[in-house]
Amino acid sequence: MTANVFLTLSIALLSGLLLSRLAKKVGLPAVTAYLVAGVIIGPYLLGQFGIGFDHESNSPENYKILCDLALGFIAFAIGNEFRLEQLKKVGRQATIVGIAQAIVTTIIVDAGLIGLSFILPEGCLPLPAAIILGAVATATAPAATLMVVRQYKAKGPVTDILLPVVALDDAVGLVVFAISFGVAGAINTGTVDPISMIVNPLLEVVLSLVLGTLMGLLFTLTERFFFSRSKRMAVSVTFVMMTVAISSLKFEIGHVHIGFSSLLACMMLGTIFCNICDFSEELMERADRWTAPLLILFFVISGAELNLGVFSNWVFVVIGVCYIVFRCVGKYFGARWSAKISGCDENIVKYLGITLFPQAGVALGMAAQALTFGGEIGVLAQSITLFAVLVYELVGPALTKIALTKAGDIRAEGKTNAREEAKKLMAQK
Repeated sequence: MTANVFLTLSIALLSGLLLSRLAKKVGLPAVTAYLVAGVIIGPYLLGQFGIGFDHESNSPENYKILCDLALGFIAFAIGNEFRLEQLKKVGRQATIVGIAQAIVTTIIVDAGLIGLSFILPEGCLPLPAAIILGAVATATAPAATLMVVRQYKAKGPVTDILLPVVALDDAVGLVVFAISFGVAGAINTGTVDPISMIVNPLLEVVLSLVLGTLMGLLFTLTERFFFSRSKRMAVSVTFVMMTVAISSLKFEIGHVHIGFSSLLACMMLGTIFCNICDFSEELMERADRWTAPLLILFFVISGAELNLGVFSNWVFVVIGVCYIVFRCVGKYFGARWSAKISGCDENIVKYLGITLFPQAGVALGMAAQALTFGGEIGVLAQSITLFAVLVYELVGPALTKIALTKAGDIRAEGKTNAREEAKKLMAQK
């Protein structure tokens, strides 16, 4: 069993790395290559021949612990974008855009899918499923966005506002989803539960931010007792792991559900740490290097999880295509309109919406919760989300790169070769 796990992980890393070389030659982001590598060694292709992941003992779901940890580090890195000096420049604009574009997207997707439900044959798209999908549409993919920004060293007005908007977008998405889920349940059963619709989602957001704040303060205090770079980096890894672990805890007090969002908690952990610790930039940079293989595995495993079986049902394909179109329209025009009224740079107005197209982690979590709705509604909501994620994750990173390039945040630079750089350093010695 142990040998099989390590062999699968090594195949995942190697396939992702090899395909990233091919992707570079055709101008695609590395994250797209990692996702395609996951599809190739996933259960629907090479996995059927015992190479990579399968549907049974070596399922991608068995590696969920790695994905949870990777998302924790991604959120931790995004927290670094909430430095006070940066927030003074884009904080108000990021807040307006983050909230407005999420709500506009939900409204457009809800309206479009509800209209579609009257066109399709009866029962193909129930009203509760349309409402749930409208909420799922709010979520973006911070992982894919962050990887593109890092790979191309993007810097500029669009990048400065992009990561805070993505982080805020997911917080808003959690609240919108819980409310929409409650509305869908009320329509389905005829009963209204205000606790599930309002109290639980707000409580999850608040508790996650409180947890992240406490862990950030403890992290900063603990880091002061260590002086070597390696041990301080180990402390960073420890606190991200610990925050992810605590975030997985769930409690029930009466009808009130107490839970946490690891994304929000780890984001707040990074935010508190980077604003208090004098050496936070150095530690963040070292943590990024340490997590590079982990993030490659995360995207390859995510690619392996994409369900190609959704293409077998024409109804799912039709609804999925419409969902993708409505969501893109909502993200683009929601971001464009809100950026314009908040006085953002012209490039932000033009290109920010396109960078918000990628969708994965948070949306998949919402889809998994939608499955608990039961019956055909839950299955339909999950299937459409999986279909959309498959398309968004393969196309979204490339669109993000194009948008950031046209905005001037990604600039053509001389090619660097780590091997050649190392040779030069050795020659100098």
